[in-house]
Amino acid sequence: MANFEFNPTAKGIVFDIQRFSVHDGPGIRTLVFLKGCPLSCRWCSNPESQQEEPEIIFMPPKCIDCQKCQAVCSTGAIDFNLASRIWREKCNLCGRCTDVCNAEALSISGGEQTVAEVLAELKTDSIYYRRSGGGITLSGGEPLGQPGFAEELLKGCKAHGWHTAIETTGFTSERVLKRILPWVDILLFDLKHMDTEKHREGVKVSNEIILQNARIIAQFGVPMIIRVPVIPQFNDNVGNIRATTEFALKLETVRELHLLPYHRLGQQKYAFLGREYPLEGLTPPSRNDMLRLKELVESYGLACSIGGH
Repeated sequence: MANFEFNPTAKGIVFDIQRFSVHDGPGIRTLVFLKGCPLSCRWCSNPESQQEEPEIIFMPPKCIDCQKCQAVCSTGAIDFNLASRIWREKCNLCGRCTDVCNAEALSISGGEQTVAEVLAELKTDSIYYRRSGGGITLSGGEPLGQPGFAEELLKGCKAHGWHTAIETTGFTSERVLKRILPWVDILLFDLKHMDTEKHREGVKVSNEIILQNARIIAQFGVPMIIRVPVIPQFNDNVGNIRATTEFALKLETVRELHLLPYHRLGQQKYAFLGREYPLEGLTPPSRNDMLRLKELVESYGLACSIGGH
């Protein structure tokens, strides 16, 4: 291990760890998903990442109606007369229902873990990082929303000699950003829209801090990949993609731009969380539409891929 000091007892809220990713940084990577996000993207495919606190998830297709969960619930949060099955305002996330649910229809998204616990899990995949030039990617949610935990986890990764990446919205303070950057090898930086008001309409916050942070990262010398989620009726027009590309070209450390087509793969999760899907009926962009936008980006001399491939 390299001689980096870090706090192994630092704690954060993690909601998932995914292995063998090849689209979130170089090589084979393990993704660590942290809870909480300051943006409210209507197309979010990980709605369980949005709230900072753990949440209960109910998956009706798995339920076998054994009613064991209702028998052990001490707050009356489980009600088989409800279509949603759960009074979420009554649930205290004690976990008793998930413990007795042999069908795994109930689970809790998010739990507190220490840096040491996460590193122990990541270490089992370290051989793949070495052989493929891969490493660890922090995602979310917004990993910079848990800056103390993210910083210590990244330090721990560097102590093991692992390549590090962060997938970020860029919506954080300059102070937090400068704490994190020394421990990051590459940033996957999302840009939703170049127009401030359109950005606010789409994700409920301005893009001014985000654009400024992109400039700071470039000045700091950290490599960046700009990623644009391509959402029909929001940011898929030529004017926005052109403006995004021109902005990216001004950032010295930008390696390439990825166009990420809107999809509905996370739609069912909203129902599992007791929420309505915000973009019901929206059609994903066609392959031809994506290719036209890719050609536009490449016409500026910037490398571009669809879907991060």
